[in-house]
Amino acid sequence: MATNAPVPDTRPASDVSPAVGLVGLAALLLWVWIARDWAGIAEFWDLPGPREPMVGPNAAIAGLVFITVPMVAWSIFVDKVHLRPSTGIDWSLAKRRKPDLETSLTKIAGLWATWAILVALYCLCRWYWAGNYIYALKVLAVMGAAMVVLSVPYVLWLDRVMKNPRDHAWHFGAMLFMRDDWDRAEVLKHWRAWIIKAFFGAFMISIVPVNFANVVNADLYEFLSNPVVFAVVLINLLFLIDVMVGAVGYIVTLRPLDAHIRSGNPFLGGWLAALICYPPFVWGILGNGQVMSYEHNVEQWHYWLAGNEVILWLWAGLLVFLTAIYAWATFAFGIRFSNLTYRGVLTNGPYRFTRHPAYLSKNLFWWCSVMPFLVVNQSPVDAIRNTFFLLCVNGIYYWRARTEEAHLLAEDQKYRDYYAWMGRNGLITAPLTRLFAKFTPRPAASAQPAE
Repeated sequence: MATNAPVPDTRPASDVSPAVGLVGLAALLLWVWIARDWAGIAEFWDLPGPREPMVGPNAAIAGLVFITVPMVAWSIFVDKVHLRPSTGIDWSLAKRRKPDLETSLTKIAGLWATWAILVALYCLCRWYWAGNYIYALKVLAVMGAAMVVLSVPYVLWLDRVMKNPRDHAWHFGAMLFMRDDWDRAEVLKHWRAWIIKAFFGAFMISIVPVNFANVVNADLYEFLSNPVVFAVVLINLLFLIDVMVGAVGYIVTLRPLDAHIRSGNPFLGGWLAALICYPPFVWGILGNGQVMSYEHNVEQWHYWLAGNEVILWLWAGLLVFLTAIYAWATFAFGIRFSNLTYRGVLTNGPYRFTRHPAYLSKNLFWWCSVMPFLVVNQSPVDAIRNTFFLLCVNGIYYWRARTEEAHLLAEDQKYRDYYAWMGRNGLITAPLTRLFAKFTPRPAASAQPAE
């Protein structure tokens, strides 16, 4: 993948304020504290209900609301995202434009038909009817009912101020009504966005309660005295930050917040590389004992480092650091995180150092935590096989990164500028770019790799 764009003198400004993610992080930590200390809080205020920590799935979902509100408030009242041209909204139109019921009703019909088809797909896909997905579907059913009701006033209101009310949802509705002015490319854009929301949204909601309960129930007694407990507690907390902020990103895809999905990745390779990494596909390809499992006869990091307290603490700190980068790469998006989408360009936070901090830190974490080259049965075959397949997993994430870059390079000049600037100046990206150039034929020497 090459780009001949000139390198800008400065790093392009980010479309996402770093404060949004920090506000969400602060709210999440506050909610965790409330949930852990609910017994004392309820006792102090003489509140009804049991005097015990809030660890249930409903408390976890309530936490999503708790962190969404301040992030949305900051986005509107401080960053004033609703006034950005990228929203496609001109608020002054409400005073001079008459309601266009035909356009709005066509769009509403398109949305309702989309949601009905997604419900049918949830019913057909068996993995949604087992395990943590069952609760996720219950949450989505409540959300879906609210969306059906609220979509009518929302669309009627939004269409009054949109510069072009005939968006991709309208084109799908127009196709259903067999009009002759719908656009196939817009319909495809519509379905890419909603398939992404449906697939990844259900997954994120399904894992939020488990991660939340792990953190709320964490035993802090040995936290500062045992490096393994120290690492486990903090890693669980950082994964909770990742999944909860990530879940908010799939839910709050609203145009007035400039958080709408502008496009889904149009490349088949991008979808394949991403879907391989998530259930149900990950169970058969990367899961236990399957095609590319790299954890045969292995033990975790502390097994191999047992008996050396100093190294245990250093290794625990390294794992926490890598997980912190991974979580930072998610909450830096604020309310705009989602896979396979273009929702603006993020250039701050960990993205100042590398174009793919989440992928880089995640893959390094696996090497440091699993240590696939060490096996308890001392079999060189297992050690070589584990190492080979973890390298294959690394390759899948490299593939994901490349397809995401291709998508964003085609969409936004700001990303092209960011891509070029990082290739020249990024703390991690620039040296990798120079290294890659040494092994690349001259005509493609300007190609810049993903990390």
